[in-house]
Amino acid sequence: MTDKPSTLPQDTNEQPEGQSAPQISMSINLQYVKDLSFEVPGGPMIFQQLQAENPSMNIEIDVTTAQLHPEQPVYEVSMTTKIMAKLPPVATADAPAAERPVFVGELVYCAVTTVTGAPENILEQILMIEVPRLIFPFVRNILCDVTRESGFPPVVLQPIDFVELWQRKRNSSFAQAAGHA
Repeated sequence: MTDKPSTLPQDTNEQPEGQSAPQISMSINLQYVKDLSFEVPGGPMIFQQLQAENPSMNIEIDVTTAQLHPEQPVYEVSMTTKIMAKLPPVATADAPAAERPVFVGELVYCAVTTVTGAPENILEQILMIEVPRLIFPFVRNILCDVTRESGFPPVVLQPIDFVELWQRKRNSSFAQAAGHA
């Protein structure tokens, strides 16, 4: 079995005869943790409660991009991942039912990327789909390690469909723009 190499999206517009398609080049220059926080608001009592109950998990992922210099094709791609585990609400004689957070984590992981030769419509796809696909394994490993080192079973994120995430984000942007028109 062989691994299929990652391919960059290609512009489907046909080129006039004698002209070749633009050569697209992408490189990840740097990857880093921009922000990492992990809180256990109910510790150490929460560990006792976890012996009797399983928490529910909420995971949110967002990708944003920024051009670092207007004259250069260098971009920062940021993947923000928020994870929250909580136990179901329990009412007591002293207080109404309230959710019980087990842990709350947030990671902003970034890649500084250079992309040359890409038309604008392809550039957006590279920055919002391909770069996140490449950095996602690092995000998954960091969150897995942090939850495990904090005394919890490791949180292993399942693969993300970054095409769907990008399409939802675009549709949301179009809907907001139409609402302001």
